Amino acid sequence: MRIALGIEYQGTHYFGWQRQVSGPTVQSVIEAAITKVANHSVSTYCAGRTDSGVHAFEQVVHFDTFAKRSMDSWLLGINSYLPSDICVRWVVEVSGDFHARFSALKRHYQYVIANTHIQPGLFCQHATWCYRPLDIQLMQEAAQYLIGEHDFSSYRALRCQAHSPVRTIYQLYVEQHNQYVAINVSANGFLHHMVRNIAGVLMAVGAARHKPVWAKHILEARDRTQGGMTADAKGLYFIGVDYSSEFLLPQHKRHFFLK
Repeated sequence: MRIALGIEYQGTHYFGWQRQVSGPTVQSVIEAAITKVANHSVSTYCAGRTDSGVHAFEQVVHFDTFAKRSMDSWLLGINSYLPSDICVRWVVEVSGDFHARFSALKRHYQYVIANTHIQPGLFCQHATWCYRPLDIQLMQEAAQYLIGEHDFSSYRALRCQAHSPVRTIYQLYVEQHNQYVAINVSANGFLHHMVRNIAGVLMAVGAARHKPVWAKHILEARDRTQGGMTADAKGLYFIGVDYSSEFLLPQHKRHFFLK
């Protein structure tokens, strides 16, 4: 059978999602836990690979197994082998044509900024700190230039290995909750560092270092060297994924993490 999982994790202590030899990753920890419950080696496939330090509210993965377990046994069993900064939120049996990555219709990210004069202590690993006051209206104006289908070469990492730089952003907006600012973005897919580079540009605009149209000029240059800084990974959250209703996956309301 094919099993889909919704996974929540704090990325602070991991070298990203993807399994690697240089250090602990979320994928390696998850696969080790599933393997213990399934009693055989398991490989997982995720909706979107996250970088070192990036968090997730609802990463979606799938794996195949011959083991016979109830959904509740999978849920409780896997969680019993996970560290406190990773948990499985739900488990669903899916059809064989479901694929966590290739069946995804939209992916959602949120970038969180602590806009305070003094660097926060409590959320120091859960939000990027910006001491310069941010103008939300200017950031929102700049964000409008990026909505739609574009060549995002200027907003991807120089080492990005994606075959095409073209992506479609369906929604990009900025909101403020007390001293925290959130950049919310939904797209059909994301390039390496794309959200963090967008956040870097919007933060520079919000701090009045550039006019909003600068975001458009960077986009049109199709040259990463013309872009702004790459914002810190610790402010980035993988919020969730949209799939066709035919797969009957749980649907959760997605919102600002402090709301």
